[in-house]
Amino acid sequence: MGPALPSEIKFGGTRVELYRCNFCSSITRFPRYNDPQKLLETRRGRCGEWANCFTLYCRAFGYESRLIVDFTDHVWTECFSHFLGRWMHLDPCEGLYDNPLLYEKGWNKKLNYTIAIAKDGVYDVTKRYTRKWHEVLSRRNITTEASASAILSSITKECRAGYSFEALSVLEHRDKIEAEELERGIHLQIDPSISLPGRQSGAAEWRKARSELGSNENSSYTHSSCPVRICVDAHVRNIYNAFVLLLTHFLDNDLPKAKTAEVLEMLKRLLLDLRNISFRQRRSFLNQNAFRFSEKMMHCLQELFSAISLKGELENDGKVCISLAGDPVHTSIALPVAIDAVDEIIDNYKSANFSAKDVQFPKVNRLCSGRVLASGEELPIGIATSAFDGIHLSKWEEPNGAKGCWLIYKVIDDQMYDLESYDLTSANDAPERDPMDWIVEGSDDAGSSWSILDKRSSQIFEKRFLRKTFRVGTRRMCNAFRFHFLVVRDAKATSRFQIGSIDLYGKSS
Repeated sequence: MGPALPSEIKFGGTRVELYRCNFCSSITRFPRYNDPQKLLETRRGRCGEWANCFTLYCRAFGYESRLIVDFTDHVWTECFSHFLGRWMHLDPCEGLYDNPLLYEKGWNKKLNYTIAIAKDGVYDVTKRYTRKWHEVLSRRNITTEASASAILSSITKECRAGYSFEALSVLEHRDKIEAEELERGIHLQIDPSISLPGRQSGAAEWRKARSELGSNENSSYTHSSCPVRICVDAHVRNIYNAFVLLLTHFLDNDLPKAKTAEVLEMLKRLLLDLRNISFRQRRSFLNQNAFRFSEKMMHCLQELFSAISLKGELENDGKVCISLAGDPVHTSIALPVAIDAVDEIIDNYKSANFSAKDVQFPKVNRLCSGRVLASGEELPIGIATSAFDGIHLSKWEEPNGAKGCWLIYKVIDDQMYDLESYDLTSANDAPERDPMDWIVEGSDDAGSSWSILDKRSSQIFEKRFLRKTFRVGTRRMCNAFRFHFLVVRDAKATSRFQIGSIDLYGKSS
């Protein structure tokens, strides 16, 4: 530890860790900043910093949120779900939610005190995170249970000073319901069929030293320490479909390449303007008269706006007002996808050998909303579903995948699809981590048995964000697909694998 500098103290960095390099002896300072705005600038931290930023995001989106401090050394977040009528566990470091037994059952933590810190009080929520209350109780030896309860009640009373009678009544009612919920929870039995992973964030050696690896760290096809994740990407398919409709209109009407590029650049500027406006007040204008848009083209644009949860309304001056059409969070998620898509389309149109009739992107029939399981993930920023979110800067990263890793995609509701083609897009950096050899397999029984659909070798991605389309060699109806990436471009230079995006295209039965 080292003394904090005035510039660090200014942002709550009163604790500073010092690290000395074993080779050059240089010193690296790691201030533990408490100011989340400063953390957005430094982008450095461990669970405390991640939970700090994530709680800020949750509150910015209007959720009642609180920090959860585990005295055995971890920090996460809880948000109040009005839909569920209770507080929900959210761990931004692990990429998991509503799994409160993760730490005791998955990590094998020996919990003692787990405290929720909110704007309106401080609460003991340990009972939510254990099914071994009597064991936990034996480790709670800082003070008596009565004293701990009295101290937390005193702090909560101080936090609520100045609240109206109505506000206090609401909070006290919710406190009573939560207390009853926590008391019921400790008497519930653990479902033995539920498997929870060991700790995913942090170096393997560090997790091993803390005995938090969990029960399974191998990378076989039948086992993974990662959870099954659901792809939230129906908007990606809808955006791609809308762009296909727009580009088809250009092609059918023999729109000159220069005019097409002009419309796409206009659309890109509009989307960027909307992105830069506060997410609850997104609003911009499209000058229909200036571009002399036909009724058919306006219909195509309306389809695109609808896919981004936007709407266009014609005003008296001939301009079209583009504004929110639904939940502003949906628009916030979809806008980056649309911006990246139009960027890619513009780059294709600028290519010297471009032919509108040979367009590979975008395409219809993109699979979406499937369940994904991977051999490994880089948490929290390289989870498997990042390969399906339609955003260029995100990616699936496998820390130990350079010499072999896998990803399974199970179709929603076990619907059968004939996989026609798939796209792989290189990630934002580190070309040595790009896939070079791989096998694609399909299953018609949700993963019990597999058949080879496609093989590729010696593939090179010449630049970043490069999309490559591959036609599937063997066709059959399947409800699950598996990518087995055999080796990366330079396995001697890295232990990691990464891919920017995976897009699957097929027709349903």
